[in-house]
Amino acid sequence: MLNRSDQRLNYLVDLLDLVVREQVGESLANVMQKIRRLAIERRSGLPDAEKRLVATLQDLEPSELRDVIRWLSLFFDLANAAEERVRIEILNERDRKSRNHGDPRSESIAAAISELHQQGLPAAEMQRWLDQLKIEPVFTAHPSEAKRRTTRQLLRGIRQVLPDIEASGKTDLEQELVADLTVLWQTDFIRPERPPVMSEVSRGLYFASTLWDVVPRIYSELKQALGQTYPNHHFEIPRVLSFGTWIGGDRDGHPFVTAEVTRETFAKLRRAAIEGHLRMCRKLRKQIVMSDQQISSEPILRERITRCCENAPELKDKLASISELETPRQFMKMLEFRLERTLDSLSQDQPAAGSYQSVEEFRDDLDKLHESVQKNRGRRIAEQYLQPWIDLARTFGLHFACLDVRQNSVVHRRCLDEVVSLQKPGNQVDALDFISTGTPCSIDVSQLSDESREVFETFTLLAEAYDQWGPESIGGYIISMTHSAQDVMTVLWLWRTAWLQQQGEGRDVPALPIIPLFETIDDLRNAASILEELLTDDIYQQYLTETDQRVQIVMVGYSDSTKDGGYLTACWELHQAQKQLAETAEKYHIGLTVFHGRGGALGRGGGPAARAIQSLPHKSVAGRLRVTEQGEVLSERYDDPVIAHRHLEQVFNATLMVSAGPRQDLDPAWAGTMEKLSTASLQKYRELIEHPGFLHYFDRATPISEIETLPIGSRPSRRKAERRTLDDLRAIPWTFAWTQSRHLLPAWYGMGTSIRKFVDQDGSTWATLRTMYRQWPMFRALIDNAELALAKADMEIAQEYAVLAHDENASELWEMISTEFELSRGSILMIKDNSELLADVDWLKKSVRSRNPYVDPLNLAQVILLERKRSAETEVADDDDLVHLIRMSIQGIAAGLRTTG
Repeated sequence: MLNRSDQRLNYLVDLLDLVVREQVGESLANVMQKIRRLAIERRSGLPDAEKRLVATLQDLEPSELRDVIRWLSLFFDLANAAEERVRIEILNERDRKSRNHGDPRSESIAAAISELHQQGLPAAEMQRWLDQLKIEPVFTAHPSEAKRRTTRQLLRGIRQVLPDIEASGKTDLEQELVADLTVLWQTDFIRPERPPVMSEVSRGLYFASTLWDVVPRIYSELKQALGQTYPNHHFEIPRVLSFGTWIGGDRDGHPFVTAEVTRETFAKLRRAAIEGHLRMCRKLRKQIVMSDQQISSEPILRERITRCCENAPELKDKLASISELETPRQFMKMLEFRLERTLDSLSQDQPAAGSYQSVEEFRDDLDKLHESVQKNRGRRIAEQYLQPWIDLARTFGLHFACLDVRQNSVVHRRCLDEVVSLQKPGNQVDALDFISTGTPCSIDVSQLSDESREVFETFTLLAEAYDQWGPESIGGYIISMTHSAQDVMTVLWLWRTAWLQQQGEGRDVPALPIIPLFETIDDLRNAASILEELLTDDIYQQYLTETDQRVQIVMVGYSDSTKDGGYLTACWELHQAQKQLAETAEKYHIGLTVFHGRGGALGRGGGPAARAIQSLPHKSVAGRLRVTEQGEVLSERYDDPVIAHRHLEQVFNATLMVSAGPRQDLDPAWAGTMEKLSTASLQKYRELIEHPGFLHYFDRATPISEIETLPIGSRPSRRKAERRTLDDLRAIPWTFAWTQSRHLLPAWYGMGTSIRKFVDQDGSTWATLRTMYRQWPMFRALIDNAELALAKADMEIAQEYAVLAHDENASELWEMISTEFELSRGSILMIKDNSELLADVDWLKKSVRSRNPYVDPLNLAQVILLERKRSAETEVADDDDLVHLIRMSIQGIAAGLRTTG
C-alpha cells in the first residue's frame, strides 16, 4: 500500500508526464520512460541494464539530453515537495493529538520542561537556566544552494496547493498546477551569472520571513509549558531567541563584500524589521479599538501621544480621524507614525521628527500599551494580540538580525604591519610590541593599501552602526584562521583605533564582540591555550569586563577541520576543543558561547540539528547556542513555518536538555579509545590526500572544476585566484564535488581502518564500541551521520567517475577509496549490529532507495558530459551548451540527494 508521499508523487509525476509530452513530443517522452525503466533494472541487478542505459544516454542529441536532465531534476523537485507536504501534515497531526491528549510532543519545548521537572529541577533552577538561555541561528550565504529563488517560489506554491486539490476534486486547481509545472519546465534552472551580494541578502530575508509567524509561537509555548509544569511559580522570560546573519558581512576571501555593501546590508536588515513591525501594527489596529467610555486607559498613553504631537505636529492630522475617546487606538496610530518616520530616516542624513531613536524606546512604548490594556481588565486582549508583537520586538528589534563581520587573520596582520611602518618609518618595529600596550594611534588611512584601507573602513562602519543603532545590530567580528592570541589582540587594537578616529576622544570604546574562529586540527588543539593566554592578558581582561556579562564567543569550524583531518578526527578534536574551552572559561569565571560553524552536508558538520546538540559536551553549551544555517539548509528548515517551528523547538529542547539535564557518567577509558581511533583515522586520511596523484584524481574524478564556476553564489570558490593546493580550496566546493560524484568521501574516509585497527590491536571484541554507541551521544552522532553518508554514497557510480582520471595513480587511489568504503560500511554494521545501512531508520532507508534509480541516470549523464568536455578538442571543451548541461546535471543531482556542499 502506497503512503501519502508516494501517492502524491505518483499524481505529480503523471501531471509532469503530461507537460513533458506537450513540450517535447511523444518520441522523446517515451525515451525518458525507457531511461527510467533501465535505471530501475540496473538497480535490480539485471544483466547489461547499465550498458543499455549508458548507450541510450550517449545516443541523445545535446538538446534531447538537456530535456532528459530537466525531466529528472523536476522529478526530484516534485518528490521533495511531496515529502515536505507530508512532513508538514504529520507535524500538524501530532500537534492536534498533543493538544487533545494534553501530552507534550516529543522533542518539544514542553517535553523538555516536563522531563526536567520530573528529574527534580526546581523552579528557581529553571529560572536560572532561562536567564542563561540564548539561542541564535546565524544565516550564511555560502554557495551551496543550487536552486534559484524563482524556482523555489513555484515549488512552494505547488507544495501548498496539494491538499486543496485532494479536497476539491482536482478541477480548477489541477489546471493551475499543470500551468505551474509548465512554467517550471520553461524556466532556467541555473542562474545565468553569479548573484550579487545584495541578492543573497534578499534571499536570506526571504527565508527569514517565515519567522515572523514562528517566533511568537515559540515564546507562547515556552510560557505555557512553564505555567503548566510549575503552576505556582512566576517566571521572567528573557530574550531567549535571536537571529544573526553573515550575508553582506563575510568578507573572508570575498572581494565583492566591501564596506559599502555592508552598510547597505545594515540598512536592508533594518528596513525589513521596521516594515515587519508596521505590518503588525496595521493588523492590530483592527483589534485594539477599545473606548475610554467603556474601560479606562493608563494616563501614560495620552502623555506619550501628546509629547509625540509636540515633537512632530504632523501626527495631529493623522489622529484627526480617530476619536480622542479611543486612546489605545490613537496610541496604535502613534506607533505606526513613529515606525513610518523611523523607516524614512534610513534614507536621510538626520533622523526624522517623531522617529524612534533607539529600540529601547520602541519596546517601551509597546510595554506601556500592554500594561495599560492588562491593568484595565484586558488580560486576554494583551496576551492574544499585544504579547506576540512584544515577543517579535524583543527578538528582531529594529535590526531584524544582527550582522556578523568576518575577515581572515592574515589580512589583519598585513594591515597592522602597514600601520606600524607608517608610525616608525625606517625603523624595525615588532608589530606585536606595538599593540602590546593597547594604545591606539592616529592613522592616515589614505596612505594604506586598498586591502588595509578596506579593513579600517569596515571598522569605521561598525563604529557608526554602534553609535546610531546600538549593539544589537552587530553580532560580532569573526577572525577566520585564528592561529594565536595575537590574532585576537590585533583586531582589538584595530577596533579601538578606528573607533577613536571616528568618534574622537572622550567617549568610551564599546566592547565589539571579537570571535576567534578555530578551523584546522592544530588550531582546535591549541584553542584552549589561546583562550587562556587571552584571559591572562590585562588588556583583554579589561575588554571582557566591558562586555555584557563577561561572555566570550568562540567559533569552531566543522568544514575546514574535516577537510584538514578527515571526518572522525575532526569530530573528536571539535569535541575535545569545546570541552577544554569550557573548562578554561570556567577556570577564569567567564561565560562561554560556542559558535558552531556547521554546514548542511554531513562532511561539514551537517545532520539533524537536535542530534548534533545532544552530542556536545554539556559544559560547552550551558544554555548558550550559536550556530550557522548554511546554503540549502536555509530552504529545508525555513521555507515553511511549520517546518521552521519544528526545527526551532527541537533546538530549544536539545539545548535545554544538554544544559540542565542530568550528567551522564562516561567511562574514562572511552576518551583513550577515541584518541586511538582518531590517530589511526588521521594517518589514513592524510595518506590519501598527500598521495602524489590525489590532486589529479580529485580534479578529474569529480566535477570540481565545473562546481568552482557555478553561478550559485557571489563568493569565489577559492580564497586565492591561483589553483595550486587543496589549502586554497574552500571546504564547501570540496564537499560538494565528492557528493556529486557519489563518493561522499569527507563524511567517512578513515573510519573503517581506524575501527578495524582498534579491534585487531586491542584483541577486543566489538563490545566496547557497541557500548560507546549506546551510551555516548557524541559517538552515536558520529556513527549515525557517517552511516547516512555511506548510504547515500554509491561505489559503482563513483567508479564511473574514477575512470575519468585514467592515469597511473588512479587505480591505486580508487583501490584505497573503495577498500576504505567497505571497511567503514562493515564497521558501522558491526557496531550497530545490523545487516544493512539505515536498518533502524526505515523511512530514511526507503527514501534513499527510492531516489537512487533516478539519481543514477543523472550521474551517468554527468560522466558522459565531463568526458566530452575534457576531450582534447578545444572547441568541445569550451562549448557553452556543454557547460550548461553539466551545470544542469549538478543541480539535478543536488536535488536528488537533497544535499550539496
